[in-house]
Amino acid sequence: MAAAPPRPNPDDLLVLLAVARTGRFTSAAEALGLNHTTVSRRIAALEKTLSGRVLSRTGVGWDLTELGRRAAAAAEAVESAVTGFDREPDAPRQLTGVVRLTATDGFSAYIAAPAIAKLQRAHPALSVEVVTVTRRALQHRSGIDIEVVVGEPQVHRAEAYPLGEYMLGMYASREYLASQGRPTTVEEMERHPLVYFVDSMLQVDDLDAPRRLVPSMRDSLTSTNVFVHVEATRAGAGIGLLPCFMADRHADLERVLPAVFAERLPYWMVLRTDSLRQPAVAAVAEALRSQTAAMAEMLLGAPGR
Repeated sequence: MAAAPPRPNPDDLLVLLAVARTGRFTSAAEALGLNHTTVSRRIAALEKTLSGRVLSRTGVGWDLTELGRRAAAAAEAVESAVTGFDREPDAPRQLTGVVRLTATDGFSAYIAAPAIAKLQRAHPALSVEVVTVTRRALQHRSGIDIEVVVGEPQVHRAEAYPLGEYMLGMYASREYLASQGRPTTVEEMERHPLVYFVDSMLQVDDLDAPRRLVPSMRDSLTSTNVFVHVEATRAGAGIGLLPCFMADRHADLERVLPAVFAERLPYWMVLRTDSLRQPAVAAVAEALRSQTAAMAEMLLGAPGR
């Protein structure tokens, strides 16, 4: 009778799972209370047992190979069995662990934050890290569980879901309009300075509306952060192209030429396929979907503004 193939050490599998979720040996070591050398040794032992590579290096960290994804699925089963051992059979499952999310500034503050806070009230052991960034979806997302991006993403080895849409409009402060005049045509708009993203650093094609609609507007105060756009516009730096759900919160801002400048853009959510099997990640993703749907009317702008 042929000898059975060696079985991987469950501890090695859990180390692999930590590396897959964080994308880095050092981060996995910190999460597990180990040192970097021990994590490296565990991964090497697992690869020797499985006779193949379980991780491949990318530009931003480590990603699972096909063999690694199979091993990580087994590790999730081990993790689930261990974490559920002390729970009463009929007790509701408590979500634990760390979920890392990347999203734009406005989405993070007004959609993700309240959605996560509500989820954490029911699951206090759940931790969520929110990294604010405005960019295209990554092709290698080691260490990131959920990405929220503007525009439909083109990704591989990942799942993409539409979340909802939001509106961008031109806004100016009441004081600015009183002193500089209210533009009533596109031609008049082009004589005013623009508050928006730094053109050379803008990574999302769907956000290029000003350069397409009013290419002659000169840049005034530009920033990579949309909260700076809002506050600069309120301070009178110029006319800002702002998300309506952010600008409409401020009574001192007025929308300019709403029939002309009404850019409707989609939010999309991107998740690694293996992330979807994690209950904590699935719960955060569902919370984001639910919160976005609840705010659908607000995201498209207040009527009459």
